[in-house]
Amino acid sequence: MSNVTIENVTDVVIASLGENGDISGRQREIMTALLRHLHGFCKDVNLQHSEFIDACMFLARAGAICDDKRQEFILLGDILGVEVLCDMLSNPVEGSESEGTVLGPFYRENPPVLPKGASTVQTHFDNEETVYFEGYVRDASGAPIEGVTLDVWEDAPNGLYENHDHNQADFNLRGRFVTDENGHYAFRAVRPVPYPIPDNETAGELLRYMGHHPMRPGHMHFIVSRDGFRTLVSQIYDSSSAYLDNDSVFAVKDSLVADFNKAGPDLDTDLHVKFDFVLKAESASKAVAAE
Repeated sequence: MSNVTIENVTDVVIASLGENGDISGRQREIMTALLRHLHGFCKDVNLQHSEFIDACMFLARAGAICDDKRQEFILLGDILGVEVLCDMLSNPVEGSESEGTVLGPFYRENPPVLPKGASTVQTHFDNEETVYFEGYVRDASGAPIEGVTLDVWEDAPNGLYENHDHNQADFNLRGRFVTDENGHYAFRAVRPVPYPIPDNETAGELLRYMGHHPMRPGHMHFIVSRDGFRTLVSQIYDSSSAYLDNDSVFAVKDSLVADFNKAGPDLDTDLHVKFDFVLKAESASKAVAAE
């Protein structure tokens, strides 16, 4: 029988890995590191049993909140900077390829497929500013990529995504667009505004515990995908938006900030944004992962 002590408990638990069932090398790597860091954290802060129980109750409340409209654990990971870190580890950027950032908790699958240049706006607001987004999608050599799908979504001028606002039409400010033979995409939308991530429930508890605000800068979400290329999950940020320097989920990158300029007379929108994407070929992505 092991005599478990503060000094040896970590090694005892690690030694038990795989005792009663096969585990992969990756599982062993993950669990060993997790145990060393988790036990080390407990020792560093002299975590008390009452605080451990509080943490368990916190996680239980977070799980109870999760549904098809709110994934609380993604929110908690965002607030802690974990999602953006995992994205950077999973999708290292090399050369001219575009940077990605967090998916966030408000994505909905299968938005409507719309023709190039169409509008995602179904519900209008008195204070909305319309925007014409356009740009090119190219590969690392600069060649245009035809047939790329751009899945886009954003918040409304009231700061709410449509799946959190029953007054907005279904799939308002969401859509999918496809690049033409020149790799060009275009669509109409509205200017995204800063908004607070849900700061009630456990996400709010964590924000207040950290002494942090819940605000995000105005941004348009993108998933840029085509067979043969690594899927890019990214966002375009409004260069004049508040909270660019202190985003509540730490997802802003300089390369993703764009100017929302006054639209010319040839466009029927208030503003005009040009933003290009560069995708990495899937074979190159797999080679990097294998190294």
